[in-house]
Amino acid sequence: MSESSSLPSRIHVLDPRLANQIAAGEVVERPSSVTKELVENAIDAGSQRIEVEIEQGGARLIKVRDDGIGISEQDLPLALARHATSKIGSLEDLEGVSSLGFRGEALASISSVSRLELVSNAEEDPRTGWRVVAEGRGMEARVTPAPHPRGTSVAVRDLFFNTPARRKFLRTEKTEFAHVEEAFRRQALSRYDITWVLRHNQKVVHQLPAGHTAVAQERRIASLLGKNFIEHARYIEREAGGLRLSGWVGLPTHSRSQADQQYFFVNGRVVRDRLVAHAVRQAYRDVLYNGRHPVFVLYLTLDPDVVDVNVHPTKHEVRFRDGRMVHDFLYSSLHHCLATSKPAQESDGDASDASEHSAEGVNGATAEPEQTDSTRWQQQGMALSQAPDRHPGAEKVRRFMQGYQALHPNHEDTLLTPQPPGAWAGGHESVSEVREAPAVMPESDPTSAPPLGFALGQLHGIYILAQNAQGLVLVDMHAAHERIVYERMKNQLAAASGIDTQPLLVPVSLAASRTEVATAESEQKAISQLGIELDVAGPETLLVRQLPALLAQADPEALVREMLEELARFGRTHQVETRIHELLSTMACHGSVRANRRLTIEEMNGLLRDMERTERSDQCNHGRPTWTQMNLKALDRLFLRGQ
Repeated sequence: MSESSSLPSRIHVLDPRLANQIAAGEVVERPSSVTKELVENAIDAGSQRIEVEIEQGGARLIKVRDDGIGISEQDLPLALARHATSKIGSLEDLEGVSSLGFRGEALASISSVSRLELVSNAEEDPRTGWRVVAEGRGMEARVTPAPHPRGTSVAVRDLFFNTPARRKFLRTEKTEFAHVEEAFRRQALSRYDITWVLRHNQKVVHQLPAGHTAVAQERRIASLLGKNFIEHARYIEREAGGLRLSGWVGLPTHSRSQADQQYFFVNGRVVRDRLVAHAVRQAYRDVLYNGRHPVFVLYLTLDPDVVDVNVHPTKHEVRFRDGRMVHDFLYSSLHHCLATSKPAQESDGDASDASEHSAEGVNGATAEPEQTDSTRWQQQGMALSQAPDRHPGAEKVRRFMQGYQALHPNHEDTLLTPQPPGAWAGGHESVSEVREAPAVMPESDPTSAPPLGFALGQLHGIYILAQNAQGLVLVDMHAAHERIVYERMKNQLAAASGIDTQPLLVPVSLAASRTEVATAESEQKAISQLGIELDVAGPETLLVRQLPALLAQADPEALVREMLEELARFGRTHQVETRIHELLSTMACHGSVRANRRLTIEEMNGLLRDMERTERSDQCNHGRPTWTQMNLKALDRLFLRGQ
C-alpha cells in the first residue's frame, strides 16, 4: 500500500443514516438508555400515565406509551429528523432549559439502529391517529393513518439489528432488564404525579399510582427501594438563597456497601454530579463507616438560568453557575439534618427492625478490631487524661483542651478529669442531684419516661439495659460515651476564637503543577483562614510556612495537595477540619468508658440523658449504632405470648 492511499479522501457530507448512527453512539448505549430517552419525551408531553413494555431485556422490544398532548400530522415527518425539537427556539431558551429533552437527536439516533415506529394523536378522536417510520439510507419519513387514543406510542424493535458489532456487546436478558428497571425507577421517583407501569415479557413488574400526599410518595419509594429505606430515612426540607432542597436522607446506620440507592434530582432531572457527591460525602463524614455509602432521594430546585444541563450528551451531568454556593447549601442542610440524629421521643421499632438497623451499619466494615472474650474483660475504664494515646498531635489536643478550660473556669464540661460517680450527665447536675433521680420507670405513668427510659442494669459490663414506654432499650455504653465526648470536644474547639497555628521551623518546599499554583494564588484567603500559610515561590513551587497547631505532626505535602485538589474541584475544602476531627475522634475513643467498667444506676441514667441531648448520638464516631429498641410486641412474639 502506498503512502498516498492512506491519506483521507476529499471532504464529503455523510449520508443521514450514517450520521445518525454516529450520534447514536453517544445517545444509545443499551436498552436502558433508549428507555430513558423515550420516557423523558413522554414526561415533557405532559403525560399523566406512562406505560413501559419490555421484551427480552429490551433487545427485542421497547415500547413506551403515554397520554400526553401528542404530535400533529403536520409535525410527524420532523419527529424522526435530526436536530428537530419543539422545546427550544432560541439561545435564551437553551440557557434556561426546563424540559428534560431538548437536543432533538434521540428519536433520529434510535431509529437509525432499530426498527422504530411512532404512532401519535393530538386530537380527542381516537380514530385520527397517524404512524411515522423512517426508511432507506436517507431515512425519509413515511406517514400513514393509524387509530390511536390521544397521546403517543413509540415502539423500538430489534435494537442494533443493523449494527451487529454493537449488538454483541449487550449482556444477558436479566442484566439488561436490570438496567432498564433502574432507568424506570429514576424516572418514577422524579414525578409522583404520574401513574407508572412497567412490564417485562407481558408480566407487570411495577404499577405505581399517582399520588400527591407525603404518604403516597413514601409508599412509592418503599415500592421501588424497599420498606427499609423509608423506615430508616428522615425527611428534609430547607430553602435559602433561591435554592430549595427536599427529600429523604437515610440514617447512617442504614448504609450500603455500594452507591446503588443514591438519587439526586435537579429541577426534576436525575443527575450524577461530583460536586453534589462531595457535599453529601462530607455531610456524612462523621457518622459513616469507611467504605460504606449513604442512601438518599433528594430534590434540588433552583432557577433554570443558573444551571447548565447541556454539558454532556446523556445529560447526566450539570454545571452550576455558583457551584460553591450550591455545595455549601447542600452540605449545611444535610449536616444539620444528620446532627439531629439522636434518640427520638417516639421509638417503636421491633426486634426484627432492630437487628436490621444494627446489621446494616456494620455489614462489610469494621471500625475497630473485633474483641475476643479474653481481651474484652481486660479493658479498664479510664478518664481522658489517663488514655495512653500515641496518636500524632494527641498532646496538642490535650494542651488545647486544658488551655480552653483555663480560660473558661466556669465551663461545666469536665472532659480532662476523672469522672466521679454520677457525673455522666455532662456536668449539668451535681452528684447528689443525680443520685436523687429516679432509678426506675414510675409504675403509675410509664409513658412519662424519656426516649431511652431508665436504666435497669448492665450486661457483662458492656451493654446498658433500660426500660422505656415501648419496651427494652439496649445501649453500647462505650460507643455512646465515645460520641458524647467527641461532640463536646468539637463544640469546645468551635467555641475557641480562630485556629491555633504553629510556624514550621523549616518551610516545606513542594513541587507543584501550574494548576496547583494557580489554585494556591486564587484561594489565598480561604487557605489562610484554615491556619495554613502557603506561599508561591515559583511557577511550579510552593512553600508551606505554617500549619494548624493540632496538625503540626501531619504530612504537610499530603495535606496541602488534597486541600488544593478540593478547592480546585469544588471551591471548598474540608481537609483541615477532617484531620483535626480525626485527632479528636481518636482522643474521644481512648477517653470513653470501656467494657467491664461497672456503672451505678445513677451513672447509667446520666449517660442515657446525655445521649438524648447529644447530636448524632445514634452512632459512634465510626458509624456503629449506639443503641437499639425491642418493643413489647416483639418481646411477646419472642415468648409466644397470646398465641
